[in-house]
Amino acid sequence: MEKLISGIAQFRNSSFEERKKLFAQLANGQSPEVLFITCSDSRIDPNLLTQTEPGDLFIIRNAGNIVPPHVRTAGGVTASIEFAVAALDVKHIVVCGHSDCGAMKGALNSSALTGLPHVQNWLEHSRGAVEAVRAKHGDNPDSLKQVTEENVVQQMQHLRTHPAVLAKLATGDVDLHGWVYNIEHGSIVAYDTESDSFVAAEKYYEELIKASADSLETAQN
Repeated sequence: MEKLISGIAQFRNSSFEERKKLFAQLANGQSPEVLFITCSDSRIDPNLLTQTEPGDLFIIRNAGNIVPPHVRTAGGVTASIEFAVAALDVKHIVVCGHSDCGAMKGALNSSALTGLPHVQNWLEHSRGAVEAVRAKHGDNPDSLKQVTEENVVQQMQHLRTHPAVLAKLATGDVDLHGWVYNIEHGSIVAYDTESDSFVAAEKYYEELIKASADSLETAQN
């Protein structure tokens, strides 16, 4: 706790002062552009990772960056997604997994979770990813990486079951993104729907931006 308490004082005397104008604006409301869904793992810092400021990201965190399929019973993740999409009008939704994910290790070896019944039940939302990887590749040294990626894709599919998300997808008012962050190398790969694979994020978005610019130029001509 000493580190946290000293951090509060440091924030108040430095970071807060440096961003005083920003915090004055944020005191009256928020308008984030991105809903960022990621793991609760202590090694993940969405704002550090994306070099964003307070107010830029609406963040949902849980074990395994999971999006439960939509059901009538309210849940914290479901309510937060609905609020971000329908009330805050975010334009992008990112599902971000990461390397060495403990939740994905648990999903791969659910028998090791017998003393953690709530965790075990929660990770049933990732069971499809595990079964898909085993069907494609069997058990191999890359299973954790493959399940981590497949889980991101599955959670993106779960997002499409949420009415608020589906409505915005239908009108083109929101885009879905799937990322996996490599902790050791500080790199991110992004899911490419066309190739059904993960590619370097910088390359992927560079090509998307170029394609969008070319399309705009063609439309103007």
